[in-house]
Amino acid sequence: MIKYNKWTTRLLSGSLLASIFLAVPEAAAAVEPIEVSSEAAFVIDNETNKILLNQNGDASLYIASMTKMIPLYLVHEAIEAGTIAWDTPVPISDYALAISQNYELSNVPLRKDFTYTVKDLYEAMVVYSANGATIAVAELIAGSEPAFVDMMKEKLDAWGVTGHALYNTTGLPNHYAAELGNLYPNAPVDEENKMTARGIATVADHLLDDYPEVLEVAKIEDKVFMEGSGDEIHMMTYNLMLPNQPYARAGVDGLKTGTTDASGASFTGTALQDDMRVITVVIGAEDNDGRFGETARLMDFAFGNFEKVQIASSGDAVATEEDLTIAKGKEETVGLIYNEDIFVVTPKTEEERVVATELTLNSELLNADGLIEAPIEKGTTVGNVALSIEGDDLGYLDGSQNEATVAVERTVEKANFLVLAWRWVANTAANGWNSVTDFVGGFFS
Repeated sequence: MIKYNKWTTRLLSGSLLASIFLAVPEAAAAVEPIEVSSEAAFVIDNETNKILLNQNGDASLYIASMTKMIPLYLVHEAIEAGTIAWDTPVPISDYALAISQNYELSNVPLRKDFTYTVKDLYEAMVVYSANGATIAVAELIAGSEPAFVDMMKEKLDAWGVTGHALYNTTGLPNHYAAELGNLYPNAPVDEENKMTARGIATVADHLLDDYPEVLEVAKIEDKVFMEGSGDEIHMMTYNLMLPNQPYARAGVDGLKTGTTDASGASFTGTALQDDMRVITVVIGAEDNDGRFGETARLMDFAFGNFEKVQIASSGDAVATEEDLTIAKGKEETVGLIYNEDIFVVTPKTEEERVVATELTLNSELLNADGLIEAPIEKGTTVGNVALSIEGDDLGYLDGSQNEATVAVERTVEKANFLVLAWRWVANTAANGWNSVTDFVGGFFS
């Protein structure tokens, strides 16, 4: 049973803060991390965004085709917004055509005299990392690749991703665009897209959270592009950790590889096991053994050492020494309940550890004295709880915290004039005489 041992409250910057301490299995800091043979490695739990391993995760490195996860997100976003649809025809520009016909690169061959839909090219992007297809879809959405790159940058900025340098939608070295007269403005010809492993994990996390249907395509191992068209090509996945591939690992169903001379063999993987989904990032491995073999080690590390633990259920009381004070209510205090189930990802150990939980009340609900006023109905959300594991130096992705909302457990109606007057008299007697103006004005505010 989880025991809440201490509760303190104080008013700070208009928000009521509290700390709850409870016993749970030992935190991530107690697990000895493994060392990965790559330039960087990063592992998170997808649901809570708990960081499980960070090896050079904040270094800006070449990411190659892992770049394409950002266009994939923006395709889904555009479809959700109604800007495009899965069956929208995609025109093929001279630039997209030229890139698609370069068989040194990952591509499906495109033609100008053929009709491709967004779905056709999206599948080519996911399954076969098709560069020309990525450019064509980007041009459809934004009008040009540079304009789409600006959209990509804006999205990363909105997500709080730092340390990125993006020049194209594909992750190709810039000289390919330069040779075709399509270099991003003022971009260095000898450069490529860069991000941090933390940033890549952030992109993958948003993609899986907001558009998990991407995995239905990401787990496709082979597919014929434009079958029956006379110009079809057999697309074989580059994710060699899927079920029938050489590095197959149970639970793997995504997500995106990346390979250039500068980036080495890189891979963003994801796997589901025991109701827990992890996202792994490997940047700059030497070869497939490096990126897929080390990804398998990272997944084994994550699933072997950590588990998802439920510490509270929706409707459970938030155990405190004192209930929440309600101003001008028939009842002066009210208890709080959790609006949702709360999970933490912790090491598999019997040792006890402390999770500190900080409650922040919604500032929009507070009066000038920092209190919530009656009337307030049962189930009204009044704030959120953020969890942090004591002794854990890794924290959560992008500095965020595992959070859950809390609500009042019952309705508190507003007290009438006589009740408020009596309370004022009692408080005055206890604390000394205050302004009569404050007394009278307080009842009608």
